[in-house]
Amino acid sequence: MKYIIILKKVFMNKKSATIYDISKKLNVSVATVSRALNDHPRISEATKELVRKTAKEMNYKQNNLAKALKSGETKNVGIIVPYINTNFFSSVIRGIEEELSPFGYHVIICQSHEDVTIEKKHLNTLLNAQVDGIFMSVSRTTVETEHIQNILDTSNTPIIFFDRKKDIPGISTVTIDDYRGGYIATEHLISEGYKNICHFSGDLNLEIYRNRLNGYKQALIDHHFSVKEENIISTGSSIDAGIDAIKKLWERKSVPDAIFSSSDFAALGACQELKKRKIKIPQEVAVIGFSNEPFTQFMELPMSSVDQTPVTMGKMAGQVFIESVKENSFGVSIEKKVVLAPQLHIRKSSKRK
Repeated sequence: MKYIIILKKVFMNKKSATIYDISKKLNVSVATVSRALNDHPRISEATKELVRKTAKEMNYKQNNLAKALKSGETKNVGIIVPYINTNFFSSVIRGIEEELSPFGYHVIICQSHEDVTIEKKHLNTLLNAQVDGIFMSVSRTTVETEHIQNILDTSNTPIIFFDRKKDIPGISTVTIDDYRGGYIATEHLISEGYKNICHFSGDLNLEIYRNRLNGYKQALIDHHFSVKEENIISTGSSIDAGIDAIKKLWERKSVPDAIFSSSDFAALGACQELKKRKIKIPQEVAVIGFSNEPFTQFMELPMSSVDQTPVTMGKMAGQVFIESVKENSFGVSIEKKVVLAPQLHIRKSSKRK
């Protein structure tokens, strides 16, 4: 019992002060304390410094919720991603943070785990937290968009899609040109003399993978190659998916001499299985991935890949948000579509010439 009483005394001694306590100690009005803490121009620097020093000594904690209700801003934004443990999404988040931090914003990160039900819960949580904006890359299972449209209809909270998006009027988007990425990757393989180019398509429920596939097809057509449906392999975006795809392809009589994968991880799995089968890369089979994950340049045989410039994507998304905040202050809402150019990094895995 004695131990519990001691803890209670320590807790009580650390109780936060209020602006009323500070005003009483300094013998100034509550309004003066409030204005000094909020850096009001009519309060002298000497008074501001005295109030801040006293507030610190008295363990004063500003009520951010009350401040937010008064200003209409919480200085918090939400970010919803499928997973955070990938270089791409963590780099986009970094870009958003770097862009918004100078404006005093903080980020709340949520993971949907590719589940639209979890995505809906996170959206509701962020709205209840009164965030000033939501950045979002939709889950693989997001087909219907009623839960997102409902936010537009009932809230002034701006939503900005990045990478994975849905075409919803009123929502700004920041993406890369996935179609162009698929095109230049395939065109590079053709320029290196490869004739039978296979594509690991990824999950075609997502627009980004459909665009990469269409870029692959158009590059073949433009260079007078036929598009063979048997060379389009539906895969996941994992190492195991790439391994399994190679196993299936090498059961055929005619095998490809090049692979363009819509995922670096599936491409890595392909490289591992090809090496296991003692198939030479790039002499016998070339491999190109998509995303330019850090591991691609540090592999035993560095792997070519299309860079999605995720940090730049995050920074651009942050800029779009800041612009939307300024526009809303004038009662204007402008929908922006930012499309970044992909960059092909050519390395040893696809350079035969």
